[in-house]
Amino acid sequence: MVVPSNIAPVMSVLLCLVLASFVSRYLKSPRMKGRIGEWRVRWMARRLGKQGYRTLHNVTLKTANGTTQIDHVLLSRFGCFVLETKNMKGWIFGSEHEANWTQQFPRQSFSFQNPLRQNYRHLKALEATLCVPFEYLHSVIIFIGRARLKGEMPSNVTRGTDFVPFVQSFKTPVFSEAQVEAMHEALLTGRLAPTRATQRAHVQHLKQRNDPQARRECPKCGSRMVLRTVKAGVREGQQFWGCSAYPACRATQAV
Repeated sequence: MVVPSNIAPVMSVLLCLVLASFVSRYLKSPRMKGRIGEWRVRWMARRLGKQGYRTLHNVTLKTANGTTQIDHVLLSRFGCFVLETKNMKGWIFGSEHEANWTQQFPRQSFSFQNPLRQNYRHLKALEATLCVPFEYLHSVIIFIGRARLKGEMPSNVTRGTDFVPFVQSFKTPVFSEAQVEAMHEALLTGRLAPTRATQRAHVQHLKQRNDPQARRECPKCGSRMVLRTVKAGVREGQQFWGCSAYPACRATQAV
């Protein structure tokens, strides 16, 4: 098909406008904004690397219940910092001890798990892997995207690159350079390979953990785990996973 010479410039302009519109929408998409936020966090973490911090990203570790994935880890003489990023928008309300926080919009609101509690599991996995005192592990929550933090948030709950001053506020050495290097090496060798296969397996584990009908195997003996209910005491009525081989095996898992 031959395009008339007087039409070709117009079509070229229209094509450019369409491409520009597509690129603009893509850059404004939640997925892309999340990636940009993650890039900013990585960039600032890399800058901290020039100050002696060792940085690792997407660290997947084995746990008694499967796997856990840590967004970013900073290792330094002043402690180990575990960074959990949240790509969200709206107003964010919450406090340190609340089980759930609130994401609020003008006409609706949503509840989500306290990210400090979520990150606590990451800290425990890191404690087991590195064999270091828990008090030297520091949780840091980073909201990226268009989220706005409201109320009196804990100092370790930050937005964007504001996590840097919190990390740098720790000035008392608790590790030697040799210990930092040893921890870095332990994570490099102890983590699961940062591949798509590892990511898929981790996501599958999360789906299974949240599905009450999914089959679970006992971490101690390999028998099937069954859902049980506490019948007495302060936890009466609460559910937990117990090994079907009880009383020969008394392994339990939280729901």
